[in-house]
Amino acid sequence: MHPMLNIAIRAARKAGNHIAKSLETPEKIEASQKGMNDFVTNVDKEAENLIVATIKNSYPEHCIVAEEGGLIEGKDQDVQWIIDPLDGTTNFVKGLPHFCVSIAVRIKGKTEVACVYNPMLNELFTAQRGAGAQLNNARIRIKPIKDLQGAVLATGFPFKQKQHSESYMKIMTSLFVECSDFRRTGSAALDLCYLASNRVDGYFELGLKPWDLAAGELIAREAGAILTDFAGGTDYMKSGNIVGSSPRGVKAILQHIRENGNSAILK
Repeated sequence: MHPMLNIAIRAARKAGNHIAKSLETPEKIEASQKGMNDFVTNVDKEAENLIVATIKNSYPEHCIVAEEGGLIEGKDQDVQWIIDPLDGTTNFVKGLPHFCVSIAVRIKGKTEVACVYNPMLNELFTAQRGAGAQLNNARIRIKPIKDLQGAVLATGFPFKQKQHSESYMKIMTSLFVECSDFRRTGSAALDLCYLASNRVDGYFELGLKPWDLAAGELIAREAGAILTDFAGGTDYMKSGNIVGSSPRGVKAILQHIRENGNSAILK
């Protein structure tokens, strides 16, 4: 195992265990709004501090990009850890047990290792670039689909970019005619891991941040998924708009997005 993946897993488990334990005393969870329809809790920040401390203990010179704390500069500019301490905060605040810790390591701009940990199910998704993806140490691989007939697609509503809601609903309505059903679970990182492990057949979402995507996208790619932005390119980390499935699935989803999306989201 890559030594940085080992540390990422240790950090994710520490944070995940803290998050799960905090649900035993919900009265101590303090939620506040940090942006439009965007919440943060004291537990997010505590989990992030645990992760940062674990990383810094082993790699004090690495850079860290964390959802709550922003950029933590390090002497080694080539290595960057991208952290989402609690992906699915709204679920967590509501006591809905579907959320995760997401950690990825980028070296010279390429994501090398990733882990996503769901503490409520004790499920650990991991990947190393070029070495495949795993769920609790068992190899995972996507099953190719011929088309969207019978496909279950994961998505997330653009709750932070409601100006795109009309366009998004057109895309969904168009896809719904062709696919079997949708799942909207509230965690982009887990959606990508569920794509990787065949729990869903395809995934699309817009307006995501790098920490939402960084770990899950490597896990999905290493499981054989094709990932693109809404224009069919590979700039999804920058645009925050992502489509994932097997090759024919991506092609079919992109067609619906092109035919129904507005020009702003098709960039």
